[in-house]
Parts: sequence; structure tokens; C-alpha cells
Amino acid sequence: MSKIEIKNLHAEYTDKNGLFLALKDVSFSVKEGEFISVIGSSGCGKSTLLGVLQGILTPSSGNAFIDGRPITGPGTDRAAVFQHYSLFPWMTVRKNIAFGLKQVKKNLTRSERYAAAHVFLKKVGLTGFEHKYPFQLSGGMQQRAAIARALAMDTNILLMDEPFGAIGAKNRSNMQELLLTLWEGDGQSRKKTVVFVTHDIDEAIFLSDRIIMLTNSPGQIAAEFDVHFPRPRIHSTIRKTGEYINLRNKLMTLFYDENTGAAAEEEYAI
Repeated sequence: MSKIEIKNLHAEYTDKNGLFLALKDVSFSVKEGEFISVIGSSGCGKSTLLGVLQGILTPSSGNAFIDGRPITGPGTDRAAVFQHYSLFPWMTVRKNIAFGLKQVKKNLTRSERYAAAHVFLKKVGLTGFEHKYPFQLSGGMQQRAAIARALAMDTNILLMDEPFGAIGAKNRSNMQELLLTLWEGDGQSRKKTVVFVTHDIDEAIFLSDRIIMLTNSPGQIAAEFDVHFPRPRIHSTIRKTGEYINLRNKLMTLFYDENTGAAAEEEYAI
């Protein structure tokens, strides 16, 4: 059984211009422990898809399942990091992380939650900022704090929407490597299942087991690409390989094709 399954998903909503179809007949599955990236142009429905998986958006038709059960709302089996930092402004960074932990690990004492918050703040390079409020941090630091909260919750599923977009190049690379380290685990626990939205093709290749490309609006699956590079991965090593260059060129061509559509699947799927 798949960890996540999407079947014939349609999602539409009303904006100032009328009815807008964000996703059209989207179907795919994600195996337990798989790292999937979803890429596509702005407005193709990537964030809408994550909203459905988080349980905060209801599809117009079709179904979304986790462990064979329909998604009917948010759940403690999922942690999400979105483009906007989603930190509570009235809580310090430490309390933001501790609050997330309290939702999924109710047996922890407050001191245990604070200790865990310290560990993950250190992992994302925010030691010393525990008692700062979000408004006292830069945008990139706020996003690192939001990522620390999601990682500390240690849920089975991570839903990530452009989580590194506001982070500088050096810290972005560090955060990618940290995410993979935590995803891969210690060899004893099962890997997390990750659905990761990005517009950065290099990031998608580096992180993913599989990449799903959505068409321009309305979002449909144009193609899927398996990423075969062995793990652990090193940026500087894989980028020099012919396989990397070939895959990147295929993704770039499809990404910038204004007529991307179902026909592209046969041409580009590998």
C-alpha cells in the first residue's frame, strides 16, 4: 500500500476573476519513505496540492489518501513548512518549536520539549536565538526556525512548500544536506515520506527519489522522472556527471516549454 495516494484530483476556487481551476485530474502515489519533489511554473497548483495533503483545502473532486484513509483534515502524522514562515508572532522561537512538539508528543514534559527545541535550533544554526521573537529575526532565520519546528515534530510525513526560498545560498545548501540527513535517519528507524515543492530544478535533483512535473495552469502531470544518483549525495560530485546534465536539460526544456502538456510525458519520462 502507498503511503500517499492521489486519485483524479480536481481543485478549483473562486477569485476576483471568477472560477479558477488549479489542478485537473492529478493522480500519483508516494511510497513510504520516498522523497518526491513537485515542480512547475508559478500558478500551476503546487501549493494547492500540498494544501490538500495537509488537509486544509478540500478538493472539488477526486480523492487523497494517507495509509489508505481519506484525508479529511489536518493530522499529527504530518508536519508542514510553507513559503511563509507560519510562526506564532507572540511566541519566542523556542516556544514556537515546543508548541509544535506538544501537538504530536503529548507525553513530553515542558523541559523535554525545550531541550528538543534547543537541539533542532542548533541543527539549523540558530543557537542563541531561542528567546527571540519572529519579528526580531530576518526572513531566512524565521524560515529556518519554521523548518526546525517541523523537523523536531518527527512526523511520518513532511510537506514542504519552497522551504528554502528565503534562505541564502550557503545556508540553503546546508539546509538541504540537513534535511537529507534527517530524512535518511539513523538506519534503524524508517525514513520519512517527503513531498517537496520547489521551482529550483537543481534542488529537486539533489534531494529527490522522483520528480513530478506539473503543466501550466491548470496543473496536470506532464512527466515523472526517477532520480538514480546514489546516496548520500554530494553537490559538487553529481553535478559533474553526464547523467545529471542530461536529466537537468530534460527538466529545463520541459519547465520552459509554454505548451507543456500530456504529450510531454511520452517524450520526457525516464
